[in-house]
Amino acid sequence: MSLIFFACVVRVRDGLPLSASTDFHLNQDFLECRKRLKALSSILARYPSRGTAKGRNLSIHFLSSGDIACMAICSSSYSTIMAFCFLEELRWEFAASYDTRSINSASRPYAFIEFDNIIQKVKYHFNSSRGSRAKARWEQVEEELKLQPPVQLQLEATELLNGLSNGGHAGGHVEVVPTYRMQPVTPLGILSLVLNIMCGALNLIRGVHLAEYSFQEDHEGIGNVIAFFLPFLACVFQCYLYLFYSSARKVKTFVLLFCVCLCNIYLYGLRNLWQISFHIGVASLSSYQILTRQLLEKQPDCGV
Repeated sequence: MSLIFFACVVRVRDGLPLSASTDFHLNQDFLECRKRLKALSSILARYPSRGTAKGRNLSIHFLSSGDIACMAICSSSYSTIMAFCFLEELRWEFAASYDTRSINSASRPYAFIEFDNIIQKVKYHFNSSRGSRAKARWEQVEEELKLQPPVQLQLEATELLNGLSNGGHAGGHVEVVPTYRMQPVTPLGILSLVLNIMCGALNLIRGVHLAEYSFQEDHEGIGNVIAFFLPFLACVFQCYLYLFYSSARKVKTFVLLFCVCLCNIYLYGLRNLWQISFHIGVASLSSYQILTRQLLEKQPDCGV
């Protein structure tokens, strides 16, 4: 029976396992394959981004992207194209859940063990799929594999058996961090950017002028200077969040909006209610545009 038996996510530079499915098989072939997968994970930096280690009954497939690699043990009869569809799905899900900083700072094995729930869900869908409802995606992956075939390894290769002892001394294979494509910029989004830049410029100009006066005569006005500069920085970061993908966008967006609102309320007296309402309104519009501009819809499923 063609199945995916096991899947895991590891850190490329040192093979540290970050998460894995909790399946437990007592089959001797599977246990031996797990040992070779562990060995291979420690030397992934030697290889290109895609690879397959074929065995008689079981095969290992891996897909490296940036700091992480997704690996799977499948029956040898399982479609290579479908296996890489599965790994791409896992890679996308993991990248959407964890950022580069948390991946690099992980110091213990299975630091993201809770991701197992997603691994199990995706694995179940691929193992229980019937028919081929994603012909277009299948053809796309097939074409990619023709243009960039996965490196072929033998499951019984000596380098896999010695991988654990040689781990950490592998050559530095450099992989480009994946680029996340956002939905197209809308006219309302462009308007929010223009207004945000204008508000940022107003905050900066007022802050600079007030700073010159405060440092020379009124040292008690430093709080007002900070209250002008913080919204300026918030406007800059709001523009960045709208234009580029960032992890935890929702949290960052609400923090920036709260900062703008709080600082403008603090500036009551230096600004009238209409000016405060305008700045908070622009920040609210920008926040809405950030939250509604999502990543381009990925082409997942691959028949699931």
